[in-house]
Amino acid sequence: MNQKASDGFEEFFRERSAALLRYAYVLTGNAHDAADLTQEALARLRGAWHRVRRDTSPEGYVRTTMVRLHVSWWRRKRREWLAASVPERPVVAHPAQAGGDLWRAMETLPARQRVILVLRYYEDRPDQEIAEALGISAVTVRSQASRALAKLRVDPRLAAASLEGTA
Repeated sequence: MNQKASDGFEEFFRERSAALLRYAYVLTGNAHDAADLTQEALARLRGAWHRVRRDTSPEGYVRTTMVRLHVSWWRRKRREWLAASVPERPVVAHPAQAGGDLWRAMETLPARQRVILVLRYYEDRPDQEIAEALGISAVTVRSQASRALAKLRVDPRLAAASLEGTA
């Protein structure tokens, strides 16, 4: 890789890596998974840097990669894993993971619905862009968002909150 392309990546990394880490945390809900997700997505961007042009948004490329990686990891995690022994009390990987009624309610949603809500309300992405990132139709994005919000509306932890204003 030539020096000019390398410098552009390093500049992008310095400017955007903290924001990308925050984005990954919102997707995963776990600081360790967020760090892994960010690192993997940036490594993939680095490998494709010579193909990614500045005018095609390297940030869009890496965020799309993060969403796809997260969904892929979630699918692998869904498989049943047997443990030799059951812990005596719940394990919390990160203090922020245990806090906040909204996040606890979000954790009960299927991964795709959670990702759609994050992209729609946190990232303020249009349905068509979300659909393209996830490889689904815009109609599916809308129906999954609707189902997710319906589930959150009946969650007893959020009964007093208006989801339209906080989502």
